[in-house]
Amino acid sequence: MSGEEGARAASMEKIVALCKRRGYIFPGSEIYGGLANTWDFGPLGVELKNNVKQLWWKTFVHRRRDIVGLDAGILMHPRVWEASGHVVNFNDPLVDCKTCKSRFRADHLIEDKLGMQASGKTPDEMSAILREANMACPHCGNRTLTDARQFNMMFSTTIGPVSETGTKVFLRPETAQAMFVDYKSVVATSRVKLPFGIAQIGKAFRNEITPGNFIFRDIEFDQMEIEYFVKPDDGPRAFDEWLAAMKSWVKMIGLSEKYVRIREHEESELSHYSSRTLDFEYFFPGTLGWKELYGLASRTDFDLRQHQEFSGEDLRYFDQESGERFLPHVIEPTFGVERTILTVLIDAYDEEQTVDVNGKPDTRVLLRLSPKLAPYKAAILPLMKKPELTGPAWDLFNQIQDETGYQVDYDETANIGKRYRRQDEVGTPYCITIDPTTLEDGAVTIRDRDTTEQVRIPLGDVVPWLREHIG
Repeated sequence: MSGEEGARAASMEKIVALCKRRGYIFPGSEIYGGLANTWDFGPLGVELKNNVKQLWWKTFVHRRRDIVGLDAGILMHPRVWEASGHVVNFNDPLVDCKTCKSRFRADHLIEDKLGMQASGKTPDEMSAILREANMACPHCGNRTLTDARQFNMMFSTTIGPVSETGTKVFLRPETAQAMFVDYKSVVATSRVKLPFGIAQIGKAFRNEITPGNFIFRDIEFDQMEIEYFVKPDDGPRAFDEWLAAMKSWVKMIGLSEKYVRIREHEESELSHYSSRTLDFEYFFPGTLGWKELYGLASRTDFDLRQHQEFSGEDLRYFDQESGERFLPHVIEPTFGVERTILTVLIDAYDEEQTVDVNGKPDTRVLLRLSPKLAPYKAAILPLMKKPELTGPAWDLFNQIQDETGYQVDYDETANIGKRYRRQDEVGTPYCITIDPTTLEDGAVTIRDRDTTEQVRIPLGDVVPWLREHIG
């Protein structure tokens, strides 16, 4: 992959700079010096984020008859996290540098610095590996790392006016558990029959020890998850079906196949709830390399069995055809919103060597975003800032937004070349120019972002043309 990496236009530094420059993503609380690993999605970023979530919802909920939606609360009864195993098992292995007081995840040091697999290893095993390697602190270079110890990643807070007498609760570290807790209510109210799924998009929070690498690993993030309930014997077939569905999603959002691979977890890596897990991994630029993008897990009946035991509620499913009661098994495809956005931006980033109007070498920066995801589907550009051109331009702008619901930009500042470049850099797939000839022939020029080719079509055909090319 090193050769492919060398030819790649994107670097993490370029993506971060573009996101801040063009209003995609800003550092959180920046005027106060920032808060580590918190990020705010700007005017274009929130549109891209919403487009990702809406496309996912349409694909996996609206276009299927076997999936229903849920929007559960972030705070849940603390016993939920005892039943799920998060209180005991949701830990990261922490090491400290005795010299500079920096903190690191032991598994990340082993994987990133030593190139070894750390999943499934105990803190004692990781400590032994680090000692044998005489691992130096990545920050100060001293070889004074402590042994690894477990660190629970859940944020806690208190319900009640006084913290000393209030109820301790947790900010959810995943969206999945609410779907198991509400499973019985969904079955009772939605007339669903096996196999069926519950889908949810929502915030999750993890007190990561060493978050970083832009929005790859955050302490606050959005998940898009499905819990798909099946008869116990149907689990393997459903797993394969969801694997195919996730492959289709990766293709739909435009990721390059050469940068995506599927890795099966070894038995020693499996989570306490999983009998089989696959990771969709993406090859990120720079030092990150291959990292998890999405996950697909077979959770068996672990979660429903645990919640049945801890709550005392009978969560068995009654099969009317067989007359049997049993706990369904669960297949879980899970998608991170921020990681989707990061990979989409990296994959779409491109640079083309051109010449400017004076014949000097120049670089055209563009985002080859899928039109389905691009914040602006089109930009309306009157050639000159004159009423006879801006009037029809605004009319077309309003018509497109009213009839399609597409987000459209309007720009009448600077020369047309600079405006094209601005739209290229933010990923707008089509620019529509109103020029003096439009007043004579009633036609406009549409420029393609990727090819820069231009076509001229009648004003009345613009809306159907966009629908055909965007979807």
